[in-house]
This record gives sequence, C-alpha cells and structure tokens, in this order.
Amino acid sequence: MNALISVSDKSGVVELARALHELGVRLISTGGTAKLLAEQGLPVTEVAEVTGFPEMLDGRVKTLHPKIHGGLLARRDHPDHMAALHRHMIHTIDILVVNLYPFENTVARPGCTLEEAIENIDIGGPAMVRSGAKNWKDVAVLTDAAQYQPVVDELKASGQLSQKTKFALAVAAFNRVSNYDAAISDYLSALQEDGSRSLFPAQSNGRFVKLQDLRYGENPHQQAAFYRDLYPAPGSLAAAQQLQGKELSYNNIADADAAWECVKSFDAPACVIVKHANPCGVAIGKDPLEAYSKAFQTDPTSAFGGIIAFNRPLDGAGAQAVSKQFVEVLMAPDFAPEALQVFAGKANVRLLKIALPPGGERPWDRGQNFMDVKRVGSGLLMQTADNRELTLGELKCVTKKTPTSDELEDLLFAWKVAKFVKSNAIVFCKAGMTMGVGAGQMSRLDSARIASIKAQHAKLSLQGTAVASDAFFPFRDGLDVVVDNGATCVIQPGGSMRDQEVIDAANERGVAMVFTGVRHFRH
Repeated sequence: MNALISVSDKSGVVELARALHELGVRLISTGGTAKLLAEQGLPVTEVAEVTGFPEMLDGRVKTLHPKIHGGLLARRDHPDHMAALHRHMIHTIDILVVNLYPFENTVARPGCTLEEAIENIDIGGPAMVRSGAKNWKDVAVLTDAAQYQPVVDELKASGQLSQKTKFALAVAAFNRVSNYDAAISDYLSALQEDGSRSLFPAQSNGRFVKLQDLRYGENPHQQAAFYRDLYPAPGSLAAAQQLQGKELSYNNIADADAAWECVKSFDAPACVIVKHANPCGVAIGKDPLEAYSKAFQTDPTSAFGGIIAFNRPLDGAGAQAVSKQFVEVLMAPDFAPEALQVFAGKANVRLLKIALPPGGERPWDRGQNFMDVKRVGSGLLMQTADNRELTLGELKCVTKKTPTSDELEDLLFAWKVAKFVKSNAIVFCKAGMTMGVGAGQMSRLDSARIASIKAQHAKLSLQGTAVASDAFFPFRDGLDVVVDNGATCVIQPGGSMRDQEVIDAANERGVAMVFTGVRHFRH
C-alpha cells in the first residue's frame, strides 16, 4: 500500500505516519511534510521523486501531475486502468492524507490583505482530495486529524479499511472541499472596490452540519432536522448536551433557543419560562430557587408544559421546586447531583446542559448569531442580528417626572425581556420580575390589555410597575391603559411623529417616560 501525505496542519501527522510505516505502508510526501517525517527517522519518498518533476512556482505546482492523479483515480477493478498505470510506471495511491491551506483562518485575521488571502487558496490539495474521494472504493481520504486514530485502529485490526469507512471518509472529504470553496466565495464576493468587506457578500454560501433528524416539524405533517453552524459559537443552543429525556422536537428547539438567549442576557441569577416562543415569566433572584419562584408567579397557567432556562447551575432546592410542575425542557449551565436525582424519575423531561459563553467583543464570543435569516419565496432576507445591549447611560428621560434608581433598574429589566417577546410587546415588571406580558398582537393597545389581564389572573398587582414597549405608542390610549393599571414609568424607543402627544399624556398622568432610540421587533 502507498500513502501520500501532504498537510498544512501537521498535528498528529508524525504519529499517523509512524503507525502506517509499521503496518508496511510506503510513505510519499511533499515539501515541509516530507522534511518533518524524515527528521523523525521515517523513510519517506518525496513527490518530486515520484513525478520526476521538481516542485516549482514557490510550491504552487507539485502534486498536479498524472503520476499522482493517475495513482488516485485508477480503478483497481478495471484491467485497462491498471494496464495504463503499468505502461506509464505509475503506482497506485491507497491512502491520501491532506488538509488544506488555512484560508479560513487567514481571512479571519484583522488586516488580512487580498494578496495574503489569495496565497492561501489551496489548488493541489482540493484537486487530490476530489480525485481520491471520487475513487473512494480504492482510496481512503483523510482530511481531518480526528480521523487518524480510527483509521489506524481499523487497519491494525483487519489489515484493510471497510467500504463503509472509505465511503464515510469520502463524504467528509467532499464536505471539506465544499466548505473550503464556500469560504473562498464568501470572502471574494464580499470585497468592495476600496478593499473593505461587505457584511452581505454577492453570493452567500450557507454551511451547516446536521445534528439530528426530528420526529416531525412545526406540525406533525411536516418533516424536519436540526443543523448547527459549521463552527458553532460556545454557549449557543447548538452546543447543548442533552443529559436525559425524549428527543427534542422542532418546537422544543425553537422555544429552548428563545429561553436560552433571554436568560443568558442577565448578569444576576435568572430564570426564564417560555411557552409558544414567548417568555411568560422572567425573574432574577439571589439563587435559582428564588428566580424560578418569581418567574413562575407571573403566569402559572402558561408555565404548564413550558421551557425553563437558568443562567446558573441548578441545585437541588431549585430542582425540587421546578419538579412540581410539568416541564418539557429544562436548561442550565450545569446540574448538581441532587438536581439530577430529582429528575431521574421523570424520564421524559429533557435536561440540556449548556455552558455560558466566555464573553467578549464579538457576537460569537457571547454565543450569539452575527446574522439572522428569514426564508421567503425563493429567497432569503438577511440582517445583522439584534445583539444591541442597552446601557443606563443611553436612556433619555423625556418627561417632567424622572425615574428613581429602582425604576431605572426595572425599566432596563423590562426592556431586556421585551426584546424576546413577539411584537407588539408590552411587558410590566417590578423588582426584577415580570408582572404581566402581552405579546404578538396586531394592536399595541390589545397587548397592553392582555398583559394586565394576565396579571389579574395571576393575582399580581401592577401598582408601581415599569413598562417596556418594543416600539412607540402611536396614540396615548396604550399609555393610558398601562397607567390605569398602575405603571409609574415607561420605556419605549421613541422616534414617532406622535411622540409629543404621548409625552404630553405622560406628563398629564404624572408618569416618567424614557426613550431608547432602539426598537425590538420579534416576529
């Protein structure tokens, strides 16, 4: 057997080459890889010896040769193929080990120039990978260091690789080349005349990896699957580890994402309960138990069968409280042994463990998407994700009455929650707890009424509450509803032609109103 090894990332390649050599495989390699293997005392034949042609053009041309691609593409079960190899003194290549120039890493560096990007576009590597993968029945193509040890183990055990293994390697190889070409296309088609890069390339190439097939989609007559980004952000839902419970459904995943994105936006211990894609209870507390108890109070009826998320490890006391209600999915950065024991007897409850993101300047570091997409007929709408985080210093009081320090904290809390409520959103909050949530209505006035009705059903008083509206009140009637129910301060984006009418109404009613200049529409 002959193995051709040509890698940019040399992690694990010496160990692989040594294992192949011990199995009697002849080693062929290129430039830097050949030098490394020789320095480790391994017998290696340079590609230039095989082709009879030296590397040239600064290494741009070395494996683009019939003696390489003939050895990869020849079908062993075709006598005329094998006869052609014999006539031209070409040896078969049975194992190909290639990883490509680091194009993705290069263009991800700040200040990367077009010249640097172009020099890191691999030509010979993808060509060999495609040749070997096309001839997968005869050639095993390794494109990732994670494949090395399993391949060695199988060779040691049986002396050859199964067709199943070689086909899986070929699929992975074509996927790698596809992702590589997509990265090049994304980069080049985003370049502007001045050298800057557009957020929206001329061609967008989605790259996703299937995590699992789902039993059905949003409705039982629909089929569905769950995919993750090629490089998922730490602390995002796609990085979750399911500890127990039934398989997640399409709706479970959608609601779990809403709950997780909301809960991780709080610094204090928090709990978020989501039902049908909307938070029905959100609260902060000194620990998970207190946060959950407050969140549950907002809307106990809707919380039944909901999705619950914590931004702190769940302890036994918190788990005991949650276990008293029917819950579909429970998420936390970790679960204490006592918490796991509480749910051990509830086999259908899905427990998801998700580490909080490390934090940083980039959305990726905060476990957030950089782009959001929405499917429309034969197209996509793309936009930068709504990752804006409002600070206290950005608030602009527009009324005679100014909020107290406690009211300002409640306003910011209400604003965070409103971001995750379907528009038109109205959220009443007090003391780090939602008191009434109105979501998804065509009229903001109806959302305000629904929020107050929810509070009445939960036997919660709205006196002294802070209210967040994800867009401006177009008329004073919505403001009057929230004030009539006890609100003393309101936060909204502002920016309407009718702002003055609503400001005048707030002054007349003696409430404080602050503008953010930011809107949060969630559809």
